[in-house]
Amino acid sequence: MAPVVSSAFASRIVFKLSRRMNLVCGAVIIGLLIAVALLSLVWTPLPPAKMQIIHKLQPPLAFGLLGTDQFGRDVLSMLMAGCWNSLSIAITAVAVGGTLGSIAGISAAAIRGLFEALLMRICDVIFALPPILSAMVLGAFLGPGRFTAITAIAVFMIPVFARVTLATSLQAWSRDYVMAARALGNTRLSISLRHVLPNIISQIIVHGTIQLGLAILTEAGLSFLGLGMAPPAPSWGRMLADAQTYLALAPWLAILPGLAIALAVFGFNMLGDGLRDLLDPREARP
Repeated sequence: MAPVVSSAFASRIVFKLSRRMNLVCGAVIIGLLIAVALLSLVWTPLPPAKMQIIHKLQPPLAFGLLGTDQFGRDVLSMLMAGCWNSLSIAITAVAVGGTLGSIAGISAAAIRGLFEALLMRICDVIFALPPILSAMVLGAFLGPGRFTAITAIAVFMIPVFARVTLATSLQAWSRDYVMAARALGNTRLSISLRHVLPNIISQIIVHGTIQLGLAILTEAGLSFLGLGMAPPAPSWGRMLADAQTYLALAPWLAILPGLAIALAVFGFNMLGDGLRDLLDPREARP
């Protein structure tokens, strides 16, 4: 019996450590990326837009730590500046879309009826239009740029958060403490703010963290198509697009921004998984 108990205890310890490792690993990766993004606002090895044609297509360590591109621009400086642009667009878009979507979902759970049905139909319509297509339409009217990318991603995030928030809010409305609040004569607005929102905010945070990874990918796709940051502002996605012509001659031009995008998405996914396990005790059970 003792070996069985000790084995079960050891497996539980390993399980808890693995859960915490997701949070720690994700937090370290995202913390480093944010530090690089903030550092790029005050310092980069060279100005990211500075062209030095005489040093074009230099491999890593030959000129600068990570080499240069087809215009002689320092790749490390572009990656650092692109980190700020990619993260700022993704975080802003998820914050705007998440806020609007959460408000819509909580309101629909409180009002129900026609408003809930109408919200779900609007969400279905938005889901039918991918963010890339939405950005192309917006770009035709507004032109490519930061505002276009943020708007396209935020519009796509609204129904995502609305559905999640609606589902979790409906669960909260069926709880005993909400029924007790209704019996005491509290208004639906008061119940939503004082009882429903505090009990679903952790799920909204976790979902938002995971959606940041998708937002990074979407921003990179928009920049790849020329609908993101306008030149000469660096962007990981546009660095990939510019590197297509030089894949055989200078593969590092595609590998480095691709790794940066993959690292950011991996970090946000790990952080989201770790937060879910930390904030939801039901997920922490082996």
